[in-house]
Amino acid sequence: MDAPEEFSESYDAVVLGGGAAGLLTALLLARGGCSVAVLEARQVGDGTTGHSTGKVSLLQGTKLQRALRTNPLPVVRRYVEAGAEGQAWLRRYCEGHGLPVAGRVATTYATTDRGEDRVRAELDAATRAGLAVRTTTDTELPFPVRGAVELDDQFQVDPSRLLSLLVADVEAEGGEVHERVRAVEVHRSGDGVRVRTDGGRYLRAGVAVVATNQPVLLRGLFFARMQASRSYAATFESPWAPDGMHLSADDDVRSLRSTESGGERLLMVGGAGHVTGRGSASAHRDRLLDWARASFPEARLRTVWSAQDQSPVDGLPYAGPAVPGDHRVQVVTGFDKWGLSTAPAGALLLAADLLGGTRPDWADALRTWAPRQVRAAPRAALTNAEVGWQMACGHAGRLLAGDRPPVCTHLGGVLAWNDAEDSWDCPLHGSRFAPDGTVLEGPAVRPLR
Repeated sequence: MDAPEEFSESYDAVVLGGGAAGLLTALLLARGGCSVAVLEARQVGDGTTGHSTGKVSLLQGTKLQRALRTNPLPVVRRYVEAGAEGQAWLRRYCEGHGLPVAGRVATTYATTDRGEDRVRAELDAATRAGLAVRTTTDTELPFPVRGAVELDDQFQVDPSRLLSLLVADVEAEGGEVHERVRAVEVHRSGDGVRVRTDGGRYLRAGVAVVATNQPVLLRGLFFARMQASRSYAATFESPWAPDGMHLSADDDVRSLRSTESGGERLLMVGGAGHVTGRGSASAHRDRLLDWARASFPEARLRTVWSAQDQSPVDGLPYAGPAVPGDHRVQVVTGFDKWGLSTAPAGALLLAADLLGGTRPDWADALRTWAPRQVRAAPRAALTNAEVGWQMACGHAGRLLAGDRPPVCTHLGGVLAWNDAEDSWDCPLHGSRFAPDGTVLEGPAVRPLR
């Protein structure tokens, strides 16, 4: 990974973000003969992919029933087809590099009445979308379930090892990966773009691909089309750890899978998601840990971490032009906790478009702009009304506060202190800052003043 001062003057493509989506896109473009530079504002692995639980599954909790609320069935079918093609590509890639991808059963299960209703709805949605799912009440879980949906031959992967392999392959194909270089502006320039970094350098490129979880540009207003959320995960030494990957459909979602560390099999537990910057982060985290200790009394806590994800208001990811008709700036985002399952499809789509290849039949499911998205207008209106309320309440409270909290450099939201991770979090669109003001998560690109 070269130092910033060793940048070439221009590239065919500059990719913003060194997570799975960005590195996969960079790799495919480099293999297609493009000169590529990846700019990662922190270090590779510091973002969402590096903190993922590593599940690669087409059965995604209650995702499909939610997608059907705002999308026609043929589009949801194509979303499943996109995931299947991306999953197959990633499986081949991992197998070729010696990463374990043995098939596992993925399960959406319920322990409550409301969860049981959602399990039935997901069974119906998944069946209509073309997945070979089945229903059962007999799972490997060590507690009673009211119902479950299962899908065979899914897999999990170590996200840190995957990212390391992708970096090495991008560089082996002639691409560059630059860490601790933040892109702060992308300007259209002639038939390409100019990318300005926080160090004041300008890079010329034919295209910029924004793969930064929440796009860091105002262009396209993606911050108003998604909601940022944080969730928590932990590993435990435990006499029980599952063979499959299990995700609950209950109000308080729980994820269970096993993982390996130093040859030791551990239990991995996840969940307790909430909108970034709203409520006590430590209370959400502790609720997950308390549940794990109550459910697995012999388990001993090993590690705890968190991740940030973006949920699109229309229920499906985005991969394509940031604004209609202008292919100089592309985005890939909105994976809703399923980046390792769907980012490969997004990367394949962008590579096909930018290299002049054949667009896949499922491309419409990931469109950044489509008439079908008006179906999500009510949810978008509600999400943005909540943002406005948070803005108003934050500034009203700040006027009365003795020790006034800082203001987000994105759109001026009043920040909330995250007592679980010692950071300032924005309740509007999810920007996060370290105590010294350094940007941890976008869409903000400027540090606190």
